[in-house]
Formats: sequence, structure tokens, C-alpha cells
Amino acid sequence: MTVIDHYAVLGHPIKHSKSPRIHKLFAEQTEQSLVYEAQEVPAEQFLSVVETFFAKGGKGLNCTIPLKELAWVFAEHKTERAQLAKAVNTLALQADGSILGDNTDGVGLITDLMSNHDIKLADRKVLILGAGGATRGIIRLLFEQSVKSIVIANRTLEKAIDLAAEFVSVGNMIGCGFEVLAGQQFDLIINATATSLTGQLPPLPANILAEKGVCYDLAYSNEPTTFVRWGQDNNAVKSLDGLGMLVEQAAEAFFIWRGVRPRTEPVIKLLNDERISH
Repeated sequence: MTVIDHYAVLGHPIKHSKSPRIHKLFAEQTEQSLVYEAQEVPAEQFLSVVETFFAKGGKGLNCTIPLKELAWVFAEHKTERAQLAKAVNTLALQADGSILGDNTDGVGLITDLMSNHDIKLADRKVLILGAGGATRGIIRLLFEQSVKSIVIANRTLEKAIDLAAEFVSVGNMIGCGFEVLAGQQFDLIINATATSLTGQLPPLPANILAEKGVCYDLAYSNEPTTFVRWGQDNNAVKSLDGLGMLVEQAAEAFFIWRGVRPRTEPVIKLLNDERISH
């Protein structure tokens, strides 16, 4: 009898997640035998759910909001990018029974921006909205692409300043509140908050997006998010949501688990076509 390997994505909320569909498509494409499910897990249940999952023979987990920092604590070993991010979105059972924690968000974002949308990052001024785990996961990789500077703007000023201070050795960056952004311009604005899914936006000043600037929302939905619409209204040359990043970070997780790298273009195209007809 064939043993089918089990994987899952944990989060709260999770019902909107496209991850099970994405990994099913990857498995079919690469002829891998596995099951991947979504499970609603509030933070207070995280530890017991994860321990039970691996005790029953589960092979790997993805963790999303609000569990990435908890997954970082849980992982016995961490990759360098997970160590820097202090957030883990991928847990993988190792041959010796230990659990490896990795963060594939940064790779997912960079691949989507550069490979899928041909966006140049070198010498670009970047503004990131929000100072949570999502921001942690992308700072190092943006600097690896030689961005000129990163500004982190957050409603709670202390969080932005503290996060910028952690990464100051990596590149030119500062943390600030939204009120000091007036008069500045950025080539790339990344929304790393979940606010646009609830129809809200941080208080962004007029003319903050440079000519031929790009907007990117880490969140995604079938309809354009509030931030994607803001980008369109402010003459962004491209205003994108995080669907491509979702598929690319999933492909990286799939590779960590299975040792096989799926092709992402057909999956992204299929999901985009489906939401256009939605």
C-alpha cells in the first residue's frame, strides 16, 4: 500500500487560502503523491496542533498569520533567512526527526517582482508599510537585490524604529511613522499590512509614488485590494497583489519538502484566469 505524505497550512483565518489548490496543482504537475489541507488554528492552539500533526506522521507545514513567529520558536533548526526574519512560514520534518524552520516569503516576493513582472530593484527607493513578520521576511532579500534604501512606516512608531535598528547592518534603512512621509518619493511601495483586505489604508500622502513607480500588496483577493486600487489611482506603472508571491513562496516550500521544483507560470496563469472570471 502506498503511503501518502501529509502537509497542511495553518492560520487564522484560513478559509480563503489558495494554498491547498496550489500544492495540489504542484503535486499533479510533478507526479508527487501527497495530501495538503488547510486548518483553522488560533495562536493559543498552535503548539498542540503542530505537535499532534508531526506525531501522527505529518511531513511539513506552512504557517501564516498569526502563527509565523510561533513557528519560529517551535523550529529546532532554522535557515539563515528564517533566523534573520524571526518568522517561519515553512516547517519541514528532517530525516533525524527534527523540525527545520524556513522563511520562503522573501524569495517568493523577489521572484514574483523580478522574474514574473520584470521589475528592476537595483538602486530603487523602497517604502514598506507595516513592521510585522511579513516585513521581517522580505528586508534582507530586497537588500540582496541592491535596493538603494528601505523606509519602514508603521502606525506604532516604536515597532518601525526597532525593526529598522535590527537590520541596520544589512543596508540603508530607517523606521518612521506615516506623518513624516510627506515630501518623500519612493520607486516601490510594498503593503505588508492586512488592512487593504478590510477596505482600509494607511494615511499615505499625495505624490509619494515616484514616476514609473510600482505598488505591491502582499495580500491578495479575487477583487483588487484597496491598496492595489490606490496604486492604480496614483499612476503606478504596475499595481500588483500578492498572488504571484503566494505561488512562488509555495513552490519554494514544495522544493524544501519534496526536492522537486514545480513550474509556477501555469499555476499563476490558472489562478489569475479564475479570478478574472470570478
